Amino acid sequence: MPDLSAEDHKLVTLARATRARIQAAEGAAVRDSDGRTYAAATVDLPSLQLTAVQAVVAMAVASGSTGVDACVVLGDAQDLTEPDAAVLGDFAGASGVVVHVGDARGTISATVSP
Repeated sequence: MPDLSAEDHKLVTLARATRARIQAAEGAAVRDSDGRTYAAATVDLPSLQLTAVQAVVAMAVASGSTGVDACVVLGDAQDLTEPDAAVLGDFAGASGVVVHVGDARGTISATVSP
């Protein structure tokens, strides 16, 4: 498991709790360029489907954020999906974005920079 900063551990806690609260497939949390945090879970409605990463980035954008510096995504996937990498790449902070991918328990298995 990678060595995470205290701020990244906070993102793990937020993503894990958000996912568990609604028994979603994934939970994600981001820290934006101003240090604010956002958390979201997978949205799977008949008329709307969003990954947790897409939902959390949408929340940050809607709140006036200008970019994200870090992201944690927890679920069954072992790697960051292409659509999630694309949305994070589109909304990365000035120094890029670091993404920690882990399982539903919050154990981080990979760290990437899309």
